[in-house]
Amino acid sequence: MSLVIPVLDDADLLDRCLEAVARQTRLPDEVVVVDNGSADASAEVARRHGARVVAEPVRGIPAAASCGYDAASGDVVLRCDADTVPPEDWVERVGRAFEQDATLGALTGPGTFYDLPRGRARVARVFYMRGYYWGIHAALAGVPLWGSNMAMRRSTWESVSGRVHRDDPRVHDDIDLSFQLPAGTVVRYDRALVVGVSGRTFDSPATLWRRFDWAFRTLALGWRTAPPWTRWARRLSPGRS
Repeated sequence: MSLVIPVLDDADLLDRCLEAVARQTRLPDEVVVVDNGSADASAEVARRHGARVVAEPVRGIPAAASCGYDAASGDVVLRCDADTVPPEDWVERVGRAFEQDATLGALTGPGTFYDLPRGRARVARVFYMRGYYWGIHAALAGVPLWGSNMAMRRSTWESVSGRVHRDDPRVHDDIDLSFQLPAGTVVRYDRALVVGVSGRTFDSPATLWRRFDWAFRTLALGWRTAPPWTRWARRLSPGRS
């Protein structure tokens, strides 16, 4: 199993993430950190933890994440972000899910916000996290992947690597990848597969709005291929995925 982590100027958060990775009950076979042009010590932190550092000069999470997936050698490719803090059994549980279900193409789960006050964290999880899942699920007519906590088979990535909008920095790479998955791909949401993430998305209204703007853009791109009513009709038709 390969773990891919895109990073841009997040040395301190990456250090915390990789410390959590080192405590896993089942270690990934490799950790690929994609340096997206950091001016801080992100690359040095990654190497200190034994990760393989790959440079991606094209700015944006879509380009960085895609570069990491391309570089990964594992049959199962896990993905988190530099601000993710996975529980100690995260890699083990992901690996077991793919080992037990040969039809599983991708797996994802939710997160909790470890650096927000308890009340704000609860509100953010209910309205933002669940809103993301149910809103994108409705638009996609399927289970959406979430980049801070996901995994997929290498064959799943290879089926979409030429279709994702990897050079558009204003695209949510995880939503875009979800839209590009072939019909019939088995994607599972495991509500118990929870990771910790930073609540910095809520630092300011401008930061939060930027993420919504990216979401609207990604949805528009996905619907060019098939609008939601077409996707739901295809999914609900007898004998079709």
